[in-house]
Amino acid sequence: MALRMGGQLRVAPAGAILGWDLSAALALAAALAVDPLIAAELLPAIEAAVVRGLNQTLMASLDKDHV
Repeated sequence: MALRMGGQLRVAPAGAILGWDLSAALALAAALAVDPLIAAELLPAIEAAVVRGLNQTLMASLDKDHV
């Protein structure tokens, strides 16, 4: 399910990734017949890890561009 959330990002005007659209994530979970309680418990932790990774990749890319 997390792999399907790529298009549901909240992005700051400066380009930083803020998080997923969790309403869309819960709707996707429902469509995939994922237990809503499990989705609500796990999605925030998964979101935090994904956002951290995406922002680290973004920053590394920006650092390479400014060298």
